[in-house]
Amino acid sequence: MDVATISVSRLALAFIPVAIVVILMWRWHLGLGRSFHAIARMLLQLTLIGYVLVYIFQAESGLIICGVLAVMLLAASWVALNTVDLRKSSLFPASLASVSLGGGTTLLLITQGVLQLDPWYHPSYMIPLAGMIFAASMTNISLALERLHAELNNGLTFSRARDIAFRTSMIPVINSFFAVGLISLPGMMTGQILSGVSPLVAVRYQIMVMCMIFGAAGLSTVCFLTMIRKTENV
Repeated sequence: MDVATISVSRLALAFIPVAIVVILMWRWHLGLGRSFHAIARMLLQLTLIGYVLVYIFQAESGLIICGVLAVMLLAASWVALNTVDLRKSSLFPASLASVSLGGGTTLLLITQGVLQLDPWYHPSYMIPLAGMIFAASMTNISLALERLHAELNNGLTFSRARDIAFRTSMIPVINSFFAVGLISLPGMMTGQILSGVSPLVAVRYQIMVMCMIFGAAGLSTVCFLTMIRKTENV
């Protein structure tokens, strides 16, 4: 089964529900600036990354892949701190180290141990998997940091606030485990099934993805909360 090509005119139909939501936001006087900014950035970033990925896949260079992974790692580590207005620079080293340790080791295990990529940097596997792993680490650190500050401001000790922050950050990941296969078919599994891959094979890949997201998110968050104890425990 060949993957259906979506024409630009048919792709425009996908923006109908987006337009409806935007209109409702306008009617409710919620402000459209941030929404329009997000939509515009989404279109620009996805269009650009499409061309970039075509170049990366054709180049087949381990050095280029390492460069891309480094950029993704730095961006994820910085964006993870968006829940704090101040001290992002001082927290960035801990964020970078945490995403590198939790996400990097998980990526290494999955690509070289589970998949045994040949070559090791196989771009069509390495880049998407790295994106999912670093994004999971980024999101969890962001959620944990926001909750940690909230609990510290409420007068809790660091240890108690840390435990609550970690548990809270893992809620979306754990909920996705409960929902997968019952309520939703995740992106990778859906994409493989649409491309003609056997559902049984797609299930194995999705199990791998779920495990790597859980591990990367949890390990990165634990590392981050441990590293910032001295600076946050005031």
